Amino acid sequence: MSLIKSISGIRGTIGGRVGEGLSGVDVVRFTAAYCVQRAQVLPENKKIVVGRDARLSGEMVYQLVSGTLVGMGYDVVNIGLATTPTTELAVTGEQAAGGIILTASHNPKQWNALKLLNEKGEFLNDAEGKAVLDIAAREDFVFAPVEELGHITEKDYLPYHVERVLQLPLVKKESIAKRHFKVAIDCVNSVGGLAIPAMLRALGVEDIICLNCEPTGDFAHNPEPIPQNLTGISEMMRTAGADVGFVVDPDVDRLAILCEDGEMFVEEYTLVSVADYVLSHTKGNTVSNLSSSRALSDVTRLHGGSYSAAAVGEVNVVTEMKRTGAIIGGEGNGGVIYPECHYGRDALVGIALFLSGLAEKGCKVSEWKRELPEYAISKNRIDLTADTDVDEVLRKVKEAYKNERVNDIDGVKIDFQAGWVHLRKSNTEPIIRVYSEAKTPEEAKELAEEVMQMIQK
Repeated sequence: MSLIKSISGIRGTIGGRVGEGLSGVDVVRFTAAYCVQRAQVLPENKKIVVGRDARLSGEMVYQLVSGTLVGMGYDVVNIGLATTPTTELAVTGEQAAGGIILTASHNPKQWNALKLLNEKGEFLNDAEGKAVLDIAAREDFVFAPVEELGHITEKDYLPYHVERVLQLPLVKKESIAKRHFKVAIDCVNSVGGLAIPAMLRALGVEDIICLNCEPTGDFAHNPEPIPQNLTGISEMMRTAGADVGFVVDPDVDRLAILCEDGEMFVEEYTLVSVADYVLSHTKGNTVSNLSSSRALSDVTRLHGGSYSAAAVGEVNVVTEMKRTGAIIGGEGNGGVIYPECHYGRDALVGIALFLSGLAEKGCKVSEWKRELPEYAISKNRIDLTADTDVDEVLRKVKEAYKNERVNDIDGVKIDFQAGWVHLRKSNTEPIIRVYSEAKTPEEAKELAEEVMQMIQK
C-alpha cells in the first residue's frame, strides 16, 4: 500500500518498506517537517500536544513522534488515549503551537496516520499542509543541540472536554436526566470507550449498554460507522429495549445514531437532526460539504437561514463556516461542527445536542427522523489502478453532463432535479468516491450507476 500524503495528514499501513506504508522513517520525517513549519509560523512557541486513538500501532508511533518532537526542541504534552476533538481542545487549552493526532480515523487497524493541527486546534490549511510536504521532501530540518532538547509532560484532557460540552447553553442536562434514557453504544474498541460513557454519565444518563468499549485497538468490526458494519449493536438494540444507540469511529469525530427499533437513523441525518435542534433555538446559517444530504439545506431554509456547500474535508467546511458565519455545520459522514464549542467535528457535542433535542421533543428517535426531509444516499466507489487517470475520468463526466448544474470545486458534482451525483478522489484511500442522493434508495443507486457505467464505456 502506498503512503498517502495530503494536506489532511500523512496516512498509511504499518509495516513494509520506507515509502510503501507509514514506516518509522516516514513518521520521523514528517514530524520533523511539521516542526519546521510550526517554527516558521510561531518561532517562540515550542509546545506541541499529542493525542492518539487506541489502535495497535499507536504506542509505537507515539514513541517515534514524541522522540522527534523532543529532538527538534519541542516540549510535548502527551494526553495519551484521546479523541480527535479532545486533542483539538487541548491545543488551545495549552496555548500550544499545534497538535498531532495519531489516528487513521475510520481505516482498519493496520492503518495509522499523523493528523496535523495549527495553534487554533484546527487542521492545517492548504498552504500550511503543502509546506509540510515540501519540507519533508527536501528533508530541510535541523535537530536541536542537547541543551535545547524538549521535555514531555502527561495530562488527561477528557474531563476538560466533557465540561466544555456541558457548559453549552443548548445542552440540557436536566431535561436529559429526567427522560431516563437507556442508551446503547458501540465504540469499536478505541478511545470512544473512555469518552462516550464519561459524556453520557455527565449528562445524567445512568443506563448505558456498552458494546466494544474496551480500548484494545483490536477492532471488533470494520471501524467505519456505516450500516453494514453495525449489525451487532442493531441486534442488541432490539433485544435490550434501548431508547437510542450511538456509534463512533476510532477517533470519535464521527457519530452514527440508531433508532429504538435497531434501524439506522442514517449517518447523514446526524448533522441534519442536530442542526434542526440548534436552528430551532438560534437563527443562523449552515454549511456542509458537497457530498452531504440536501436535507440540511431544506431544514436550514425552514428555520429561516442560508445554506452553503464546501469542498470535502473538515478544513474546507470550517473555512466556509467562518466566511458565512454559520452557527452549525459539518459533514454527512456523521461529523458535527458546532463553533460554540470549537471548530472541529465532535461526536461528544453531537451526542449532547441530539439527546437535548430528543428530550425537548419528548418523542422516539424514529419519530424525529420522520419529521425531517426524506432523502436516501447511495455511497459507491471506483477502485483506482496505476493506470487510472482521475482527471480524465472527471473531465469525461463533466463534459457528459454539461447541460445540468455542475460544480467542480471538488471533483465533479452534478445536480439533477430529482437528486445529485458527486465524484471525487479520496484523500484517504486509493479510490474515487461516487456518492448520489435521491428520494429513494433505488433512485439514488440508479443515478450513481448511470454515471459509473458512462465512465466505463
